[in-house]
Amino acid sequence: MKTQGRLLARYLASAPQGEITWLGVREQKKAPMTVLSAVRAMSGQGLEGDHKAHTNNGSSRQITLINAEDIHAISLLLKRDAIDPALLRRNVVVSGMNLHALRYQRLRIGNTAEVEIRAHCHPCARMEKALGDGAVLAMYQHAGYCAVVVESGEIRVGDKVTLLPTSSSTSVKPNNR
Repeated sequence: MKTQGRLLARYLASAPQGEITWLGVREQKKAPMTVLSAVRAMSGQGLEGDHKAHTNNGSSRQITLINAEDIHAISLLLKRDAIDPALLRRNVVVSGMNLHALRYQRLRIGNTAEVEIRAHCHPCARMEKALGDGAVLAMYQHAGYCAVVVESGEIRVGDKVTLLPTSSSTSVKPNNR
């Protein structure tokens, strides 16, 4: 474990609960987001109705999460009053919980769904078209995370997001990191 990971591990027990503030899926690649009030997370697949759920073949990008606070930071960097989360093309917006500190950790969303945060979800060139010049740079380190669905369950706007306790069997870290 890297030094930063060891430092953060000391403080994980104090992680506050977060809350789901927005949900969306894309039925097809490059299609507009469909905003939802609830969606079913399917273990090993992704979100029901999202094109990634049927094409990911074990990918670490089954769902994408972003902090509401990062969306606000992006809007400030782009000198905008607000940004519609649908433009950012992430599936789940979480408020009140710092996802940056929780990479390789498991989260429970609502009563039963569990996800494990894996890779950074880097901004793509489409963000320049959706948000204007400078969007990729504004989103850098604010663009969210890819995650896998570990346990199926219903996810709703307003659901609590809780960090699950770690053990050697609950967190899978790549050997090369």
